[in-house]
Amino acid sequence: MRVAPGVEMLELSAILMKGPGVLCPTLLWDLENVVLVDAGLPGMARQFHEAMEQAGVPEQKLTAIIVTHHDLDHIGSLGELQKSARQHVEILAHREEVPYVEGERWPIKMSPEMMATLPEEQRHGMLAMVEKLREQKIRVDRALEDGQVLPYCGGMQVIHTPGHTPGHICLYLPASKTLIAGDSLFVEAGKLAPAPAFINADTPLALQSLRKLASHDVANVIAYHGGLFQNLSNARIAEIVS
Repeated sequence: MRVAPGVEMLELSAILMKGPGVLCPTLLWDLENVVLVDAGLPGMARQFHEAMEQAGVPEQKLTAIIVTHHDLDHIGSLGELQKSARQHVEILAHREEVPYVEGERWPIKMSPEMMATLPEEQRHGMLAMVEKLREQKIRVDRALEDGQVLPYCGGMQVIHTPGHTPGHICLYLPASKTLIAGDSLFVEAGKLAPAPAFINADTPLALQSLRKLASHDVANVIAYHGGLFQNLSNARIAEIVS
C-alpha cells in the first residue's frame, strides 16, 4: 500500500503465535537508497522480493535494513535478504538491540518461564528459529541513538521507545508526516492502541516511551501489527498518552 511518495507499507502473510496473520514492514526509497524497516520471520525473503517488485522497487537494489527491535518476527529474514542483494546491505539497529540481533544475547522475551507456557510444538519451533538466526552470524553495521537523523528518503528521525524491548525504536519521516511505529503501537479493529502488555518486556516503560511520539506532527502511522492508521493520528496519540 502506497502511503506517500517513496513510502510503501508491505503486507506479508505469516504464521504468528495466534495463527495466520499479516506483518506490515515498510519499504522506503529515494534516488540512491532502498531501505526496509524490519525483516519478518525466517523464510520470508521470497515474500519480500515479490512485494518489492510489485511496488516497483527491485529487491537487488536494497541498500539497508533498519531493525526496530530484535523479536523473531522482525529480524528473521535479515540474513536471507542480505545474501540475495547485489551489494552489501547495511543493517542498522539501536545500540541496545545489537547484542540480541547478533545472537550474543538470548531474546529478552524468550525466558525459560515464558517458553514453558507455550505448547511443545510451538516452543520447539521458536527455539529452532533462534538457532537458525544465530547460525547466520548477522552483524549490525551501524548502532543507532535516540534523536539521530538518518539521510534516507528526505531524512528520518530515530525515536528510542524502550519498553517493548530495551532498544525498540520508531522512525519519523517529516516529509510525509509518517511514523513507523514498530511494535510500540498496534492497529486493532481500526483503532490505534498501545502494544498489549503481555508482549512487552516492561509495559510501564513502553507506555512512558509513547509520550515521545506526541511531540511529532503525525498524519500516517504504520503499525507492524495492524497496518496503516490515518484517522486523526495526532489526536489519537495524544489520547493514548494522556
